[in-house]
Amino acid sequence: MKLARRELLAGAAAGIAVPPPAFAAAADAPGRPDLFIGTGGTGHTFPGATMPFGMVQLSPDTGVERWENCSGYHQSDGSILGFSHTHLSGTGIGDMLDVLVVPATGPVVLDPGPWENPDAGYRQRYVGEVAEPGYYAVTLENGVRAELTATERTGIHRYRFPAGAGHLLIDLSHLIADQPQYPAFIDEARLTLEADGTLTGTRRMFRWAKGRRIFFAMQFSRTPERVQFYGDGDMPVEGRGVAGKRLKVALHFDEAGAAPIVVRCGISAVDAHGARANLRAEARHWSFDRYRRDAARAWDRELDVLRVEGGTADQRTIAVTALYHASLGPTLFSDVDGHTVGLDRKVHRLKPGERAYSAYSLWDTYRAFHPLQTLIGGERTRRMIDDLIRQTQQSPYGPPVWPLQGVETGCMIGWHAVPVLAEARAKGIPADYAAAWPGIARRSFDWTTPTLDNSLGIGAYDTLGYVPADRVNESVSRTLEYAYDDHAGAQIADAAGDAAGATRLRQRSGNWANVFDRRIGFARGRLADGRWAEPYDPVALGHSKRWHDFTESNGWQATFLNQHDVPGLIAAMGGDAAFEAKLDALFAAPSTLPADAPPDISGLVGQYAHGNEPSHHVAYLYAYCGAAWKTQGMVRRLLTEMYRAAPGGIIGNDDCGQMSAWFLLSALGFYPVDPVSAQYVLGSPLFARAELRLGNGRRLVVEAAGNAPDAPYVRGVSWRGERWTRGWIDHVTLMMGGTLRFEMAREPDRAFAAAPVDRPGQLTQGVRR
Repeated sequence: MKLARRELLAGAAAGIAVPPPAFAAAADAPGRPDLFIGTGGTGHTFPGATMPFGMVQLSPDTGVERWENCSGYHQSDGSILGFSHTHLSGTGIGDMLDVLVVPATGPVVLDPGPWENPDAGYRQRYVGEVAEPGYYAVTLENGVRAELTATERTGIHRYRFPAGAGHLLIDLSHLIADQPQYPAFIDEARLTLEADGTLTGTRRMFRWAKGRRIFFAMQFSRTPERVQFYGDGDMPVEGRGVAGKRLKVALHFDEAGAAPIVVRCGISAVDAHGARANLRAEARHWSFDRYRRDAARAWDRELDVLRVEGGTADQRTIAVTALYHASLGPTLFSDVDGHTVGLDRKVHRLKPGERAYSAYSLWDTYRAFHPLQTLIGGERTRRMIDDLIRQTQQSPYGPPVWPLQGVETGCMIGWHAVPVLAEARAKGIPADYAAAWPGIARRSFDWTTPTLDNSLGIGAYDTLGYVPADRVNESVSRTLEYAYDDHAGAQIADAAGDAAGATRLRQRSGNWANVFDRRIGFARGRLADGRWAEPYDPVALGHSKRWHDFTESNGWQATFLNQHDVPGLIAAMGGDAAFEAKLDALFAAPSTLPADAPPDISGLVGQYAHGNEPSHHVAYLYAYCGAAWKTQGMVRRLLTEMYRAAPGGIIGNDDCGQMSAWFLLSALGFYPVDPVSAQYVLGSPLFARAELRLGNGRRLVVEAAGNAPDAPYVRGVSWRGERWTRGWIDHVTLMMGGTLRFEMAREPDRAFAAAPVDRPGQLTQGVRR
């Protein structure tokens, strides 16, 4: 999810757990992650300190003005504004950046200044960056050495000032810059110095998540000599607090360099009590190094689920960094006492053991990130499934779309919480799926349900069988993705015992065919009267300006946006040979795009776009028409060409770990074309050996005998020592644990998994093959 949506929006598994076994000595930990991968180019990641899936992401902010600053940080900026406590990873829309701390010397400067001219404000050039899981450090040009670490709900800072006076500026007005389509403002804020020396504050923000609120409680290891508040217009305010909209406070230390200043800050979206309680529960001492060690240990446990050998040193670094990026979110959104803000904007208290989460980038992450979590997440995955069910019950819009900090942004198209739930059910993850059905049914069948951008045209989709291109923008992509969500929704209807609802959704999941023109072999826009929209060019973005018929894609890419009925698409194209030829044409077409194409269409191989999610399953489609060897060759090419161990090494936005999860699963040798099917299509493993600790405590070993850069092809597979002829493997089988062994070769074995009985099986006219 990236710039296109930013510009277009109008507003608004299962198994008994066993003790984890020790890893075999032959498989090496893949090394330390490089947290600067993705901080350049358009990866939109951040290098700061956080815990796995933590509430706090304490990280440097280098800019707020450009699209490249969606995470608050970009490797090319060259100066740091300060260090704020909340960030998004890999998104194409910016928000968060709450509670900025600016360590400074000399006179107080209240304006940040433009990124082009650091000397015009409180920005600082910097050197000596260090970033590792749970820790970040940098030296600013004023001589301050800044270090950051975190607990789940608190940020911990340590500042070493040079000799002399210094101050900490807390800028509560800091936010991602205003944009025409996303006016950013704060309508209410407050700062207070409490009697015990705790600085508390709150603000209500309007940008992407409109009306979200943050509370914080901040304590200092040293008592400042003076505290100066600043109100709106940067006017000094006397007393122990200030209220308004754009607020700041400076805490002065006459001998700042005499000893390090440690800052600990708890946050909450619920209230000031929640922020104080989080701080009290998780930050009880002043030893920065202890917090750092605790964070490092947590990350060691998190990243120890993967061990690899073989490949290059860079590929091993990319792998563990991908696992790190796939462990940042969704982010914790419930306080230590269980209170959280629901999508109904009300405060709820969870039962013991439950957790709430924010920043579900579901249009992106249902494809690979959530399938990865079903393999390795264990109890946390079950908590997320429970959380999505609760959010479905709370939201007036039905299933979550892109929930952020208790606000439904409605970003992207469809309602892709449903495939995440349906996948979990298909994989045997226990949850009360029937409880989600009323919300899904409202979204699917009741046109009086409030509508955001994600569900425009659903009434016509139901009655006509497609979203009409002359009434609703992005009509082709909407039809295709609504059909996939119907396919998933039918599984939840089954869980609820609603046979009629399930039948209706299964029938409607075939609507993809109504925007596929068999005469030309492409998906295309269709008008309300049934005629095809003219003119048509599969490289173009629609029959009118501004990407009208497609979502971050064009006709080439949208034609293959059918994850649930690939056999039906093959038949519509004229059979196996025609389908294979069409895929060949996709990857061989000129990589040209219209001048107004969104930057999301990136990482091109022909017209395949790896830099954005609608293409992510496409290389695996060859397996469905008996040409698995072409899947193997193309997947290996994508693994080696689209990922680099460099700041610009992620093609496109990382999208809350989706781009990283694609790498991880593909490097292991399998990928979920249709997550709801609970099947993984076999590809081309990247490493000679990989070990994955599964969420139930068992161990999955993937061996690739004879693997080499020039040997991407599979000539045979075995599972637990037995020959495996299928071109796919199911989730339940993998969760048993064991060794999946590939025999690799330099020349393709065109017979491998070519027989129809060995190909991946999905849906044709609602019946599983």
